Amino acid sequence: MRKLPFDKNWIEKTAEKWPTPFHVYDAAAIRANARRLKAAFAWNEGFREYFAVKAAPNPHLMKLLKEFGFGSDCSSMAELVLAEKVGNTGELIMFTSNDTPAEEFRKAWELGAIVNLDDISHWPYFVEAVGGGSSGAPASRHVEFGNALFCCRYNPGPLKGGNAIIGKPEEAKYGMTREQLFDCYAQMKAAGVKRFGLHTMVASNELDPEYIIDTAKLLFQLAGEIHEKVGIDFEFVNIGGGIGIPYRPDQKAMDLERVGAGIHAAYDELVVAKGLKPIRLYMECGRCITGPYGYLVAKVRHIKDTYRKYVGLDACMSNLMRPALYGAYHEIVVPGKENEPQTEVYDVTGSLCENNDKFAIQRPLPHIVPGDYVVICDAGAHGHAMGFQYNGKLRSAELLLEEDGSVRQIRRAETLDDYFATLDFEGL
Repeated sequence: MRKLPFDKNWIEKTAEKWPTPFHVYDAAAIRANARRLKAAFAWNEGFREYFAVKAAPNPHLMKLLKEFGFGSDCSSMAELVLAEKVGNTGELIMFTSNDTPAEEFRKAWELGAIVNLDDISHWPYFVEAVGGGSSGAPASRHVEFGNALFCCRYNPGPLKGGNAIIGKPEEAKYGMTREQLFDCYAQMKAAGVKRFGLHTMVASNELDPEYIIDTAKLLFQLAGEIHEKVGIDFEFVNIGGGIGIPYRPDQKAMDLERVGAGIHAAYDELVVAKGLKPIRLYMECGRCITGPYGYLVAKVRHIKDTYRKYVGLDACMSNLMRPALYGAYHEIVVPGKENEPQTEVYDVTGSLCENNDKFAIQRPLPHIVPGDYVVICDAGAHGHAMGFQYNGKLRSAELLLEEDGSVRQIRRAETLDDYFATLDFEGL
């Protein structure tokens, strides 16, 4: 049974001020995790984690991670603005997007971000965007790239297997082929770009350390080959995110120290021994940084007993859609009943008018009654962030449990006024 950083009394007291459902994040655990990640890669001078903003787009969490020098991995205008708001600008931003609009390229350029191109056609499109042209039209002025740092996203296709969330690399919409990669770097070099990085990400929620190590090996080898053929040096390789967390009780957490040591050995073999210039190691994890340290707290409204027994919560899949979207498993704890036998089998549901609005299916749990609280674990990444308003459901508050035991609101719950704010009722 998962040990929580709070108990039933804490929930009851907190819910008096911020009614359920709410998401709460454990600041002490997130900080400890950030320290561990940095230590595992301390051998690499210049190592940097770019927190994947999409996983938990809250400036308070981003500011907490900034304490450790973490940058921001952004993929949209809103995420770029969030990074700017917390003081992450310049090369503290890795802008990795796809099907990118011109205005987002311009914003990234204005902020001095590292621009990571997803497709070879995005290079001329980028030049047009920042040079004053429009899509399909020549740039109206010459672009000086100066000290700007650019990157390309590599899709290895069948050379490397993917996993269930992203799928097979050759079927994924992300990244360039090997041939396109060489061509794009040559085009950038010819245009006057002098600083380069290399990126890939081909899996998500991966728990095998060797998969992450092999990804780094692939990039180190490729960096050497591009160096020889195109005549450029790489300042960094970004192995992406993809480090998973053990959602299920029988899964083992990623051994970060093993990953760090394995990549170190690969670096010595493929970078140092080959005489390449030093290469910084970057990554853009989100899930493994905050995921295990966020919780969705809900209250039981109803118990329904028909063909199955159902626990009906005041939360629904608009608060956490991973189980409905991926069939994902999230451990569930009933505070105050942790030591009771799990003698009942329930579907744990929300009130959305969708039959897949379920947090768990046929889950053994203690005997539950209306008024009990339920805590859904590992909701600290891709939880609140993926919320939506179907059925007129309102997104919940986010709270931060500080290291001194205090708690503060870092995002208020939505109201009906928020829901109706974009509608025009005039003339009805």
